[in-house]
Amino acid sequence: MAQAIDGQSKGVGARIHELRALRGHSLRELAHLSHVSKTMLSDVERGDRQPSEQVIAAVAKALRVSVPVIHGQPYVEQLRQDQLDQLIAPLSNALDDWDIPPAGDVPPPRSLPELRATARHIYKLRSTGQFGALAKQLPSALAELSYAVLDASSPADQERARWLQSEAALGCFSVAYKLGYLDLARLALARMAAAASQSGDPRQVAVERLKRAQLSAHGPAIEMGIRLVTRALADLDDDGAATTRAVRGGLMLKGVQLHALAGKGDDSDTWLAEAGGLARELGETDHYGMVFGPTNVGQHGVAAAGDRDEHGLALLRAADVHPPAGYSPLRAGQFLVDRARSQALVAQSDEALRSLQEARRVTPQQTRYHPTTRETVGTLLRARRPSPTLREFALWSGV
Repeated sequence: MAQAIDGQSKGVGARIHELRALRGHSLRELAHLSHVSKTMLSDVERGDRQPSEQVIAAVAKALRVSVPVIHGQPYVEQLRQDQLDQLIAPLSNALDDWDIPPAGDVPPPRSLPELRATARHIYKLRSTGQFGALAKQLPSALAELSYAVLDASSPADQERARWLQSEAALGCFSVAYKLGYLDLARLALARMAAAASQSGDPRQVAVERLKRAQLSAHGPAIEMGIRLVTRALADLDDDGAATTRAVRGGLMLKGVQLHALAGKGDDSDTWLAEAGGLARELGETDHYGMVFGPTNVGQHGVAAAGDRDEHGLALLRAADVHPPAGYSPLRAGQFLVDRARSQALVAQSDEALRSLQEARRVTPQQTRYHPTTRETVGTLLRARRPSPTLREFALWSGV
């Protein structure tokens, strides 16, 4: 199984500590419930000792979670309930078979215009957060696109096929990333990088770098992500085209997030101001999946303030964010989850739960598998005796 969303940045001990805090247990209480010594648990949580599988199983039972959750796959039960876990292996196999000629008597690939229509459908599923439907379609699309690259009759057609292949790999990244499989997400980006570099489109190369920088937000490599975004901006010349400028704007917003996570608030605000100026020039756009414009800049301002634990500022900024009609469901859902986090942390519990419920309505799969959702639900559970509504939401989100 590919590594889960926080598997790189947090070990077993850190996850036990978080789950213990979420359940409201002291170290002594968890030791009593799991029949594991308090000293051992303390050593495990600090990372000074690697627990045996028997200890992990005992702690998991005491914390009312499965062993895979302790090991770093927090969504395993929800994935099974939604029948999404069975879709991961075919995706992985399709990426492993990248650029391998088909075996046996396989019909030739469809025409490039037909394959472009498939790529548009993949983008639609990705942009609306339909990860199950997307995961089902991708393996066959990847196989056909790999065949199309090999079957191209001219360099121009091969570039077009590589561009479509890059889009499909990006779809794989979206599924893997949103469902918490970071190793698979990294493999998808490696495939995307190979295709994008041969697509004749420097914007595709920049998008791959942006997504790679996005992965750095989940580990100790945030500074590397900042360097990656900075390099991508330097390499993607501003040719004046709206498509290019939207991708550049998306890179700036990734810089806003990474600087905030690195504790560089002034730098984050500088990047936010630069992105805001570009957004006012462009208006609301949707090129290369960037959904760049004033609304998305406002959203990133909310998220960045929250990442710096400035939740009052986050909510002041949130009051000025009004997603327009037809706005990306993924981005609207992300905004609601970010707002809920800050509302929960300033003791606006009812408002936070309403934001989470609205996010669930807008993008149910994204909300269900979003780590901030689980973090915020944990905050709400610790703040007060849970209402039936909160208890139902917590069960739905796997907390």
